Amino acid sequence: MSKPEFVVELGFIEQAPAWKLRSKFFPSKVGGYPAWLALKDLPTTEELFCRRCKNPLVFLCQLYAPFHHKEECFHRTVFVFVCRDPDCCQDNDASNIRVFRCQLPRNNDYYPPEPAKEVEADSHTPGAEDFNNLCKVCGALGLKMCGGCKVARYCSKTHQAFDWKAGHKTECKDPGSVGQKSTVSKFLFPEFEVELEPEEVEAGREKSEAEVMREYEELLRSGRPSHQDEDDEDTENDLVNMASKETDKQFQKFRTRIKDYPDQVVRYDRGHDPLWVSSQNKPTDIPPCPHCNQPRQFEFQVMPQLLVHLKVDNTGRSIDWGTVLVYSCPDSCQTSRPYVEEVAFKQDYSPISSVMRNN
Repeated sequence: MSKPEFVVELGFIEQAPAWKLRSKFFPSKVGGYPAWLALKDLPTTEELFCRRCKNPLVFLCQLYAPFHHKEECFHRTVFVFVCRDPDCCQDNDASNIRVFRCQLPRNNDYYPPEPAKEVEADSHTPGAEDFNNLCKVCGALGLKMCGGCKVARYCSKTHQAFDWKAGHKTECKDPGSVGQKSTVSKFLFPEFEVELEPEEVEAGREKSEAEVMREYEELLRSGRPSHQDEDDEDTENDLVNMASKETDKQFQKFRTRIKDYPDQVVRYDRGHDPLWVSSQNKPTDIPPCPHCNQPRQFEFQVMPQLLVHLKVDNTGRSIDWGTVLVYSCPDSCQTSRPYVEEVAFKQDYSPISSVMRNN
């Protein structure tokens, strides 16, 4: 009997009530506040700063991804954070993105061994706010306190100023009205649940080189004007000739692979190869795990379709990516801290692919 083919899991955006996306239900989610797994010893303020501008990152997404063969990874979640400043978003550069994994055994300090019933009552507890002061704006550690009301907490002066303009200027006069979360936080991304489903084998079938090139040429020609002059025909021929380059074939493979599931926002394929958007700018020097020195492996990727849901456009300036790849320790090794930083790699479209993407 042949060995069954590994099934890639695809993540799709779903609407869900906010209470279902809290820590005790171990969600996979996009946007809002992070649903921290370990509720103490959260990433430090400095760890959640952008490497480029040194301002706080915003929570992008998290995937619940336990390792069923390891007791210490009975619960395991990977968190992705990104800088909202478009100027920090550079081609094929992940300096504005940071990734952390966290894991817990079945018997731990926060959650019972059996899953909690999915009911709204008491869904807020246990939560990281039970053990920490959290930033009202982003949900990270809030070590700074408002000097006026002595209640509101922030991770940085940047978020304190943001919340002051967003409404704290008024509520600060009445400390009893100050909540743990900002009532108006345009800093956060819209919140959704991520549902993971297996990719159908037929949808993942590899195309032959001839099929890829034929589909790519048809794609290029599909955008031509109905009435062409010689210049139009020359332009089209140039595009078809460019399609013979490996980078263009790689992009067409990407398009072909996702066309049956165009709404996928995440692909989880731990230990295998990513779905590249270009043959250029592939990683060659992913650093090994600093704790066990094993080579990190690819775990999952964030797809460009997620950008549609984030509402990040700002008069032509926006954060962007072709795909964000997450590399992690293959053994998810245990360390003295519950949150361990892993590696993000950002791959963007090649120039011809960018042209086609905008058509």
